[in-house]
Amino acid sequence: MSGYAYPDVLVSTDWVAQHHQDRNVRVVEVDYDPSAAYDLGHIPGAVLVDWKKDINDPVRRDILSKEAFEALNSRLGIAPDTTVVLYGDYRNWFATFAFWVYKLYGHPDVRLMDGGRKKWIEEKRPLTEEVPSYPQTAYRARGIDLGLRATFDEVYRSLNRPDIALVDVRSPAEYKGEVTAPPEYPTEAAQRGGHIPRAVNIPWAQAVRDDDTFKPVEELRKLYESQGVTPDKTVITYCRIGERSSHTWFVLKYLLGYPVVLNYDGSWTEWGNVIGTPIEK
Repeated sequence: MSGYAYPDVLVSTDWVAQHHQDRNVRVVEVDYDPSAAYDLGHIPGAVLVDWKKDINDPVRRDILSKEAFEALNSRLGIAPDTTVVLYGDYRNWFATFAFWVYKLYGHPDVRLMDGGRKKWIEEKRPLTEEVPSYPQTAYRARGIDLGLRATFDEVYRSLNRPDIALVDVRSPAEYKGEVTAPPEYPTEAAQRGGHIPRAVNIPWAQAVRDDDTFKPVEELRKLYESQGVTPDKTVITYCRIGERSSHTWFVLKYLLGYPVVLNYDGSWTEWGNVIGTPIEK
């Protein structure tokens, strides 16, 4: 992990094996489908965050509210001074979305287990189906940090700004408008396919190796800078609903240290549905 701009935000599976029972550490598995992951076995002592139910607002298209975030952490036994270690399925992409939400609400010490669930299992480390219980806390969060999030209006105003780089992290087929969603996921009701004008296509998974750990810093730097995504620009990442783009947001902001990186979680589901927005294919 040497060479990353903020190496402390990543922990290894060895670190988790040594510290998952520490009183001030809470290991959290974040899954899109817990029945195919957490429920079948998870890191001993790890609590579950169900991405669909726990991190998203149940009514409006949005992340969970500040009050819901406080209630979630209180239920999981997490205090403001707890070291929260996130990991999950699908190359940690839902875990990095949760990381982004924790940063939005100002949790001081949140980290990601490099390699996620896949690496832990491939190393034949222990799993359990036992669901732990911790004393409830009275968690209080700071107000939301809007400096980490891009809105539709901000993206629209960026279209003629060469000092702003737009990064579409979806698959090439989505970028070209051939499909509006990966075949294994719902369409999220996007009415049009394509990409935002000026956006470059750098699929999110290009940032990780076969074992789901992040690539070395020089490889990551080359991956983005070769497409004009440089640290002197404000960078806005997007995908379909903001989860894959949070993975690239994490890489650019915390591993490469880009000063200004925003995640546009409205992403293509919003952009492809608003009447009159420009689209390229």
